[in-house]
Amino acid sequence: MNKEHYPHWPAGLPLTLSTPKTTLGANLDISALRFPEKAALVFYGRQITYRELKAEVDLLAGYLQQQGIKHGDRVLLQMQNSPQFVIAFYAILRADAIVVPVNPMLLTDELRHTVEDSGANIAFSSQELLPHITPLLTQTCLRQIVVACYSDYLAVSDDEPPGWVSASRIALHDQRLVSWSDAIAHGFEPYPPLAGPDDLACMPYTSGTTGRPKGCMHTHSGVMFNAISGAIWAGAGASDHVVLLSLPLFHVTGMQISMNAAMYAGATLIIMPRWDRDLAGQLITRHKVTSWTCIPTMMIDFLSNPKLGDYDIKSLKRVSGGGAAMPAAIAQKLLDMTGLRYMEGYGLSETIATSHSNPIQRLKQQCLGIPIFNVDSRIIDPETHRELPANEVGEIIIHGPQVLVGYWRDEQKTREAFLELDGKKFFRSGDLGYRDDEGFFFFTDRLKRMINASGYKVWPAEVESMMYQHPEIQECCIIAALDDYRGETVKAVVVKKPGSNMTDVSLMEWARTQMAAYKVPRKVSFIDALPKSATGKVMWRQLQEAELAQ
Repeated sequence: MNKEHYPHWPAGLPLTLSTPKTTLGANLDISALRFPEKAALVFYGRQITYRELKAEVDLLAGYLQQQGIKHGDRVLLQMQNSPQFVIAFYAILRADAIVVPVNPMLLTDELRHTVEDSGANIAFSSQELLPHITPLLTQTCLRQIVVACYSDYLAVSDDEPPGWVSASRIALHDQRLVSWSDAIAHGFEPYPPLAGPDDLACMPYTSGTTGRPKGCMHTHSGVMFNAISGAIWAGAGASDHVVLLSLPLFHVTGMQISMNAAMYAGATLIIMPRWDRDLAGQLITRHKVTSWTCIPTMMIDFLSNPKLGDYDIKSLKRVSGGGAAMPAAIAQKLLDMTGLRYMEGYGLSETIATSHSNPIQRLKQQCLGIPIFNVDSRIIDPETHRELPANEVGEIIIHGPQVLVGYWRDEQKTREAFLELDGKKFFRSGDLGYRDDEGFFFFTDRLKRMINASGYKVWPAEVESMMYQHPEIQECCIIAALDDYRGETVKAVVVKKPGSNMTDVSLMEWARTQMAAYKVPRKVSFIDALPKSATGKVMWRQLQEAELAQ
């Protein structure tokens, strides 16, 4: 284990951390005992106390159990940021089940594999997403959807919610669709809890080079570790903190660093349903937000707002994030305005968020940071697995309590994802990087094909498989193109079928009907033939290098 980073360890924090040997749901129970009348959630002026939050979680958990949900069952959770997402997340845990969080941007065909692979037969969704998920009631194992209406949790507020948030509850004419309010109104109390710290708690799906999404199996103890350690590291784990939630809750960073950390600490969570720079400024000002985790594109947008001077953001004590490197000019502007340095970190779905972070007293720019509590991370030669010294580029590998236990129902991918070194089991990140002489890690490239568009991971093989459904595409290769705002964006290099009149505009319009918006190619290039190796494999790296060289 490398120790060059120890001299730069956050002052006053131990090198290792012991976390509670309880389930993640116990954090809410304890906070409800400690702070029953304190605001746990704030949503457009509506405050929900910890007592109220726990009561609704219990009733919803009881409903799930009455519908046959048992210890270890999987329950799908597809919603925008809202009180209902938080309540459903903890209700699933209280029912001894496993949360399967999914991106609300996904369309029907993208959802299908997650439902079928996880075996989820009950889902939580919101009414505006029903057109994408209801077809799966007749095509998959899914048998019931509990439908949320965001406006049920609205109150009079100075902030005008968008129409899709304020929309009235719709009528449900299918017995397989159950309204959220009806599920709670049944008044079912949950059975005594059965799940323990080593049971599975959460299973986010991540795709890969094959394009087939894989469920990342995370235990209560693993999720607990990162929810607590990330908050303590950033100095945002105190009960007096007010946390702005701007990252999506289905994503592990928003889920962990914002929601689960707040539930553990008994902090107050200010919920933004979607990113809006004006709303962010209003919420920070009104609620005296102290802690904000965001991605660089959000900060770029926030600091470029001509109305920025109207807001008082001096209450902020910590601003952190990851997903991409923060541009130096933006980091400097944040420092000039607030006196705060942006704390960059690194993590994956497979590590349920943070594995590396910059120490508060030594924040390096465009740097992943150092391994946090209890984490051993190294750089190896990806071919020989030989550990490399400082300043040599290789693959980043990670050993720690937050690392997934494996991929759901995929033993082969699980074996391929791990290696043993010095008697420890390390996860292979697929990211290339190096550590400097002080033990700080830096990202340089990807071993696997992946596009990072505003923090959303886009796997080219997955997009390619959907693009081939177009009747006029003969061949297609998806690569990354540089983008001033998103960092990277999706580009399709396409060979048309003979006689095709397809244009880049028509292709992009078609793609918007087939896949989530962040996966849709923003650029299209038509060529006569894709470059291929002697064995017939598409030489995607050649296309990628040519694109970046432009």
